[in-house]
Amino acid sequence: MSATRTLLVSNLRVPLDTIEGDVCFLAQKTLRQAGILPSGATARIYRRSVDARKRDRITLVYSVAVTGAFSSRDLERAKKLSGISLMKESMPLPVHGDTPLFHPPVVVGSGPAGLFCALILAEEGYRPILIERGGSVSERREVIRRFSRERILDTETNVQFGAGGAGTFSDGKLVTRVGDPMTAYVLDTFCTFGAPDRVRTDARPHIGTDVLTGIVDRMIARIESLGGEVRFHTRLDGLVLQGDHITGIRTTKGEIPCEALVLAIGHSARDTYRMLFDTPVLVEPKPFSVGVRVEHLQADIDQALYGDFAGHPALGAAEYHLSHDTARRGVYSFCMCPGGFVMPAASQENTVVVNGMSNAARDGINANSAIAVSVFREDYGNTPQRAIAFQERIEKDAFVAGGNTYAVPLTTMGDFLCEKRGTKPSRIQPTYMDGQAYACASPDDYLPDFVTGALRGGLSAFEKQIRGFTAPDAILSGAETRTSAPVRILREAESRTAIGVSNLYPCGEGAGYAGGITSAALDGIHTALALMRTYRPL
Repeated sequence: MSATRTLLVSNLRVPLDTIEGDVCFLAQKTLRQAGILPSGATARIYRRSVDARKRDRITLVYSVAVTGAFSSRDLERAKKLSGISLMKESMPLPVHGDTPLFHPPVVVGSGPAGLFCALILAEEGYRPILIERGGSVSERREVIRRFSRERILDTETNVQFGAGGAGTFSDGKLVTRVGDPMTAYVLDTFCTFGAPDRVRTDARPHIGTDVLTGIVDRMIARIESLGGEVRFHTRLDGLVLQGDHITGIRTTKGEIPCEALVLAIGHSARDTYRMLFDTPVLVEPKPFSVGVRVEHLQADIDQALYGDFAGHPALGAAEYHLSHDTARRGVYSFCMCPGGFVMPAASQENTVVVNGMSNAARDGINANSAIAVSVFREDYGNTPQRAIAFQERIEKDAFVAGGNTYAVPLTTMGDFLCEKRGTKPSRIQPTYMDGQAYACASPDDYLPDFVTGALRGGLSAFEKQIRGFTAPDAILSGAETRTSAPVRILREAESRTAIGVSNLYPCGEGAGYAGGITSAALDGIHTALALMRTYRPL
């Protein structure tokens, strides 16, 4: 008996100039030669990556999804073949519970976790209320521009807070190592709201800030069109509890009654963490990372990774992911932004924080990436309060090192590795605040010794992986402290409710269960499905 299924044909290696129609034909030919290609089968590109390990022989590597009426015998034979696998369904059907809701579920935070959670709840008739402490996308753009021009920080609307969360003003990376079949649903959803089709197929997909901002606006409009409500400039300030049960929340715009609360606050909502410390919710400290941003010329990175193929239209801007283990801790690159900019990402007064951002074209002059060092619980005192304080101290010291004006403390690679000071940027110019706000200062001025020592060892190791990585005129700026949440809000594995409060659903990066746009979106989806298994729609 045959049924319509999809087989994935993987590891198809072809030259750079190969057209994708020929790749699909090659996948069908592979199945035909194995005797398992039904008539009428269709093929589409599923994944595309670049193998640049040998710069003189760079190739493209494809996976192709072939859909057709495969028999049971076909599927059994496919299991025995290398590079061929059966694709899983991407999105399970929601199951609705029987517990009535007298008020809409409330979702706190409009980052990827909160947006996807609220979207699915809205599609299933739950009419969620989505509250966001920051402003809309257009407000965020203007506030960030004003911060760069006038150095006036808005602590509620900024790079960290507002519609779309911190990921909105980043590279819009959708890479995840989470092996979740619903990843395809996340990518499809982004494409539905305006992401380019290549997001579905690139092995390292990205959207870019200029495109992602429009996607966020359209997702919010969709939630509202389905009966949901989105309230900006509404910060969660407290929980109204009866025993271990939430009956409402206190916000800057008044009290909101609710029987189900999703907490998708993001990794920078330190005031919300501190509010939770005074509730029955269990919060534990966790490891995280801190470090600096490194800037190179994108042309130098392209040449180092692609050699004579640099600039080939099939390749685009080169990107890297580097890691090195010292005797005690790891050093790694994070959130690499080809053709991007270093962003002023502070959310508290008198602090300096950096992050990376790229537009869809990735056509800026510089490449930048975080270079982060592992921080363990024993490094800061093994409590949630001390984890947050550790990050805050670095950010305040960076503010002082930059001259107490929100200028970024900056040094050249040559000065840092030789433990010197004072060399100004030359061939490579900084992009933080359009290059107009920096002070020459060393990471030694704001990072602990164990971090700077590991940084020097890691950077030297990266030179062996990418020639020219430690070019003396490369730029290091800081502080990079928001790589992940410093704490985890503990929850039950099956119900996804918080330990200590029975109807609170912590999720996403801010709860300590994700690391990036896609994994946060997936956690928001699973949280929505868990909530629906308990409650019936309004």
